[in-house]
Amino acid sequence: MSASASTALSIRDLTIEIGRPLVHGVSLDLHAGRVQGLAGESGSGKTLTSLAVLGLLPRAARTSGSIRLGEDELLGMPRRALNRVRGKRIAMVFQDPSASLHPQLTVGTQLTDHMRVHLGLKGKAAEQRAVELLETVQVPRAADSLGRYPHQFSGGQRQRIAIACALACDPEVLLADEPTTALDVTVQAGILQLLRDLAIERELAVLLVTHDLGVMSAIADDVAIMKDGRIVERADRATLFADPQHEYTQTLLAALPGSKIDGAGFGEDTDE
Repeated sequence: MSASASTALSIRDLTIEIGRPLVHGVSLDLHAGRVQGLAGESGSGKTLTSLAVLGLLPRAARTSGSIRLGEDELLGMPRRALNRVRGKRIAMVFQDPSASLHPQLTVGTQLTDHMRVHLGLKGKAAEQRAVELLETVQVPRAADSLGRYPHQFSGGQRQRIAIACALACDPEVLLADEPTTALDVTVQAGILQLLRDLAIERELAVLLVTHDLGVMSAIADDVAIMKDGRIVERADRATLFADPQHEYTQTLLAALPGSKIDGAGFGEDTDE
């Protein structure tokens, strides 16, 4: 399969200014069925890049370049048109599920709202789909979970529910911004394995934004390293971890415990 045939999202020469230049000419392609990692320390511009895709930057932000979803240009797209893309063709999973899930709405309501708006699904059809989504992300007792509230679930289960909400309308692209940072280590592996499986099974293009190269080694097919608003190195995972070329990448890898990445250790999410 050629790279061009599988390209789901293409970012070209993206620049972002918020009072001062913060992202400088970033170019990145996301491919169906693959996880693209975007790594760097805090302030490197990686989260800004992901937020720009969905038009979620602050009002004061000034952008240039191109972000294309298929034939559609997202950068500068009118807000009404962009709202039809958000949640339906591109979805996002944020760092803290407690913040992204509404505390006063049931899980079922939050899942079916997406379907009602974007798919026109209501009633039993929406409820059945909600159950199937919760089963897909491995939330126990899926049918019973629809009537419960986010605070009644563990942190790992809340993140799985947030992923289910993101998948509700079968998006082409999933943006995951530090999706395991708020979780303990034993739960992280299960969430990462889930994202990896979803990319493969649903031909989903995933952008994984993280500061943690250990996370990247476990899930990403391709990795781009950002520093000071620029991509300084990119390669497939095996090449980058075996033979990093840029001094900054070498420094990040050297800081990892044991300075050795093997990508092993996936386990079950035991956070019940």
